[in-house]
Order: sequence, then structure tokens, then C-alpha cells
Amino acid sequence: MVVLGAGPAGLVLGNLLVAAGIDCVVLERATRSHVQTRARAGFLAPNTVRVLERHGLADGLHRGGRAHGTCEFRTGDGRFRLDYGALGRGEQHTVYPQQNLVTDLLTHYLDAGGRILFSMEALAVHDTDGARPYVTTREPDGRPTRWDARYVAGCDGRQGAARRSLPPSAVRHHHDHGVSWLGLLAEAPPSLDAVGYAVHERGFAGHMARSPQVTRYYLQCSRGFAADAWSEERIWDELDLRMGAVEHGPLRRGPIVERGVVDLACDVVEPLRHGSLLLAGDAASLTAPAAAKGANLAVLEAEALAKALAEALARGDEAALDRYSEQCLAHIWRAQEFTQWMTGLLHAIPGQDPSGGSFFHASLRRARLDSLRTSRAHQDWFAENYVGV
Repeated sequence: MVVLGAGPAGLVLGNLLVAAGIDCVVLERATRSHVQTRARAGFLAPNTVRVLERHGLADGLHRGGRAHGTCEFRTGDGRFRLDYGALGRGEQHTVYPQQNLVTDLLTHYLDAGGRILFSMEALAVHDTDGARPYVTTREPDGRPTRWDARYVAGCDGRQGAARRSLPPSAVRHHHDHGVSWLGLLAEAPPSLDAVGYAVHERGFAGHMARSPQVTRYYLQCSRGFAADAWSEERIWDELDLRMGAVEHGPLRRGPIVERGVVDLACDVVEPLRHGSLLLAGDAASLTAPAAAKGANLAVLEAEALAKALAEALARGDEAALDRYSEQCLAHIWRAQEFTQWMTGLLHAIPGQDPSGGSFFHASLRRARLDSLRTSRAHQDWFAENYVGV
């Protein structure tokens, strides 16, 4: 069994395969240091935590994770909070930086005897319509190599070899939300004890605590915006303005240690199985980050795929593999639907008028926010979808 990619999907899958006694190897194009330090979202849904607990992979998040169940919306009409952990099904997120989770999963995988090769670039997956697929790779020194397997799991993202090797029959759905974020990581304590969503005429601003010393911020920006275009002082001033620091209290400032621009888009591949090649994680689907669904979908898919592969390899029964795509796509499209709703709630439509959004769209957003502020039924719906996959 060959697993491409050492993100949450690939490492959860690798751990479950090793636990089932299945011989597998994980091939990762980046270095180990990069894999363990690349910062990603850190909001784990309750079902994700349950999956990790079920397989003995949750020790680290139990030690270092923090329960979180509140979000705050700030608009021109004021601010309101939702204690979503007490709404809907009464479930909360666990805040645990993804690089910490990846480090935990990697350590557990290696301690269990799992094999992984870093700086190993997968070039293509071949013969996926037969019983003996293989992966061509490039060693760190440039030498070509080949890996034969019974199945190949593509967990290597939307730009990886698995996606590039899909047959013409694969359907790729893509949607560009037309919105970009300047993502920022600041060495500064959180300024709120909640996730903060600011809906402002100049664009969205977001506040997400990562640790007691580090906070993630987002600023909506124009398409093509250069990450280094603004000084730190201007960034903080813009965050103050959009988040209403004068009205609601100052933000705690600190050095900005990471910045990057992301264009909000989503895509889905159908089906997720192409003979002996199966997709999971970002190789299967990509969600815009507004609702923090990506890593949670990856863990769910990895568990489903591991169970199906174990049945196929141990007993020759491919029934679960045949159901894998339909099963996971149901979760993926539900996550996409809520992400689409959340993205529309938080952002103006660019290019409509000088304020960044049409009057009609702005009025709809205001009505949605008013409903979220006042309607218990709407709040319960939000809570269930916000923490669910």
C-alpha cells in the first residue's frame, strides 16, 4: 500500500493501516521539518476528536488542546456573541494547531513501525485500472524510482501526483468565491476569548486564537494583493478599524511572523475512487477556510478509507471500497454548502461598487446577521453545521 502525502489524511490513514497489520509506505515531497512546522487551521470538530480517540491518536490534543465554543460577530450595528457550544447538539471545537497534530500523528506512526520517506517527489500514478498500480518518484538526488502496490491513496493535495494522474472520466468541480484573504500570524496574545468575525464595509477581518502567545488574523484584500504590500503598523491599524477597536477595545499587538495571501475557492473531484487509486484530504476536495472544514474532512475520510482498505486487503471484499466515494462525497458536499453560506455571510462581493459590495447583497448579509442574532432556530442550525462535518 502506497500513501502519497504526510498531512492529516495521509498520516491518519497510515496509522490505521499499520494498526491493521497492512504493509504501507508514506511518500512525502517536503522535508520532515517543513511537514512538522507548516501552520494550518487548528479547529478540530468533535467528530474528528472522536475518530482520533477511537484509534489512540488523541493523547497530544488532550494535553495541549483547548475546548472552544464561542464566536463573536462585529458589524456596523454592534456586536453579538453565540455560545455555539450550548446550542444545537451542544458540541464544541478543540483548538489544537494542525502542525502539532501532524507531529503527533507522525511520531505515533514511526513508533508503530510505519515507513515514511521525506523529500520523495511522486511524479505519477500508473495502471490504476489494474490490480498492480505503481507510483513513479524522484529521489532527493534526482534518481527515478518506482513503487509497486495493490492500492494507492492520494492524500497529496490538489497539486499532487494523484490529482495529475486522474483519468479523463474524473469530474472536477471548481468554484472561485471571488474573495482573497491576507492571512497573518502574530506573536501576540489573543484579544478576544472567542473567534472574532468582523463584517465591515472595507472588508472582512477575522481573529482566531492559536495559543496563549500566538493569534491568527485575517484581512479581506483585493485579488492580486501582495502579502508584503503593507507595513505591520498599517496592518494593525486596518485590523483595529475593521474590528472596531475604538468601540470594543484595543487589539493586543505584536510582531507579525507570517503572512500570505489566499484566494478563497473550493473544488471537488468525483468520484473519489478510480480503480486502485483513491483520494482523500485536499486531493479529494478543497474548502474555503471560512468554516474550517478541511482537516476535519480529511480525518473522517482517512478513517473510512482505512476500514475499506482493510476489508479489501484482508478478505478480498471491495464492497466498502465501492461505497467509499459516495459515503464521503455526502459529507464533502454538506461541508461545501455550509462553507458557501459562511463565505457569503462574511464578505462583500468585490467589484460591485466603491464600498465593496452591492446594496442588495449588503442588505441580505445584514438580514442574515440579524436572524443569527435573534433567532434560536437559526442559531441552533448554525451551531450544528459549524462544528459538524
